[in-house]
Amino acid sequence: QVQLVESGGGLVQPGGSLTLSCAASGINLNIYAVAWYRRAPGNQREVVASITPGGGSKNYADSVKGRFTISRDNAKSTVYLQMNSLKPEDTAVYYCKALHRFLDYWGQGTQVTVST
Repeated sequence: QVQLVESGGGLVQPGGSLTLSCAASGINLNIYAVAWYRRAPGNQREVVASITPGGGSKNYADSVKGRFTISRDNAKSTVYLQMNSLKPEDTAVYYCKALHRFLDYWGQGTQVTVST
């Protein structure tokens, strides 16, 4: 059974930091590209960051460039999203997706709330 489990969300003040984790089981994550998405209330889901299977190429949404960093540890089958200088507009449910050719798997999401 394939599972992607996100963790690390929570409540943080503006300017704070969080690190999200996406732990995979049931698949060889080494061959999957992974992306982080988010969906804020009333908004459509948007891609935040993505990383290739080997980690050599990373892409970010303009809204998070310079603040978020995606990384992966294939030995641990885990992908991370380091989020710094968080803003209230970063508040959303964050999801990870693993993609390989025609296969894709989603996690259940983790809530990030940036508020005073």
